[in-house]
Amino acid sequence: MIRLFDIVFSLLGLVFGFPLLVLLTFIGLFDTGSPIFRQVRVGRHQKPFTLVKFRTMKVDTAHVASHLASSSSITRFGHFLRRTKLDELPQLWNVLKGEMSLVGPRPCLFNQEELIAERAKRGVFEARPGITGLAQVNEIDMSTPRLLAETDQQMLQSLIISDYFRYILMTVAGKGSGDRVKR
Repeated sequence: MIRLFDIVFSLLGLVFGFPLLVLLTFIGLFDTGSPIFRQVRVGRHQKPFTLVKFRTMKVDTAHVASHLASSSSITRFGHFLRRTKLDELPQLWNVLKGEMSLVGPRPCLFNQEELIAERAKRGVFEARPGITGLAQVNEIDMSTPRLLAETDQQMLQSLIISDYFRYILMTVAGKGSGDRVKR
């Protein structure tokens, strides 16, 4: 049932959000010259997939987890995208393709070995990674791998349709800060 919701909502989001996606891409061209950010992440069953987002950091920024990046790497437009969570919109394509869900554990990088080990111990990789989830709305990010994996496991063990919608609405309403970038 959740996969059906993912397909319907991501398709609607891409169709009705298309003008906004085009506008943000156009503005991003002036901001960084390369508005779309692609990065290989750990997906379901620990298989790699390419996540797409709007670029919020300078093009030459090192590919590290957000909590390890410097806030000076974030562009002015990038701050706006992160604050409004509009940088996540292109991930609707990942959801439509079945690589992600709207709700699930945030996909990590392959070099985040401690988090991968903690998630593997708890069966978190049996689920599709998500754009938002329990950890995100509670401001738990990848800087605390064990707590994040435990929270992801808790969410997956108890996820029901009402939670799915609650996490999405909480995220849209601005709850949770996403992955923190050091100041």
